[in-house]
Amino acid sequence: MLDEDGLPLDEVGSWAKEKHERLCKYIDISRAVRRKFLQGGGGATYIDLFCGSGRAFVRDTAEKIDGSPLVAFKCARDGGAPFSQIHIADLEEEKVTAAAKRITNAGGAVATYVGKAEDIAAQVVARLNPRGLHFAFLDPYNLDALPFSVIEALGRLKRIDMLIHVSAQDLQRNLDAYTKPEDNRLERFAPGWRQYVGLDQSQQRIRAALLSYWVGKFETLGLSPASHAELVSGQERNQRLYWLVLVSREKLARDFWEKIRSVSGQRELPL
Repeated sequence: MLDEDGLPLDEVGSWAKEKHERLCKYIDISRAVRRKFLQGGGGATYIDLFCGSGRAFVRDTAEKIDGSPLVAFKCARDGGAPFSQIHIADLEEEKVTAAAKRITNAGGAVATYVGKAEDIAAQVVARLNPRGLHFAFLDPYNLDALPFSVIEALGRLKRIDMLIHVSAQDLQRNLDAYTKPEDNRLERFAPGWRQYVGLDQSQQRIRAALLSYWVGKFETLGLSPASHAELVSGQERNQRLYWLVLVSREKLARDFWEKIRSVSGQRELPL
């Protein structure tokens, strides 16, 4: 499906609007800090390694909405502290091209990459000002698309905040397959998990233990998660869809997340 601009649209569920609302709220609440880096010369960067085409339609309502890179660009611009650099990537070149055109048409400049996040992350980091303030929105379709090597690459930056989408639905649906001895997808997502997560317990406990182990790995990089991850559920059957986890070295960033993370009374997950 094409939008009025002749560019492709992604298809999303209604919960994408809540995800993007949190993204915008975080960008807005952190604008004063971002402005200091813009004025100080280090700059402030937005990174989106799963950018999509920049626009989408909601499958349940046919409403058309901005995707994450356009949401981030417009929110920062309208708040008076626009990002000095925007870096976007996706597996599909058509989507990257569409998102870049939409940002350009809205008045922004963007650097583009095509490929897997694990291959692109280090390329992006190499082009960034190490003295700058950087914010990465990581919104993969499933756990396998976000190997921990992506976190490690971005974590080399001194000042990096990450808002990460972790698919609870993927973990719930595919846990049996993921925990088979020959399957390495969880090993990519959370290296070393088999040594710490026992499989002789309920699936709910396995999932909780795995997430706890994954969160703990951030500490090895000098990063800390905010106190709570927001658990977003679907309206029908109250199905668990995803967690949003904010990670940063800075307490102020984590405090910002605590102030804006809840937009609809969804449940939270203590970390």
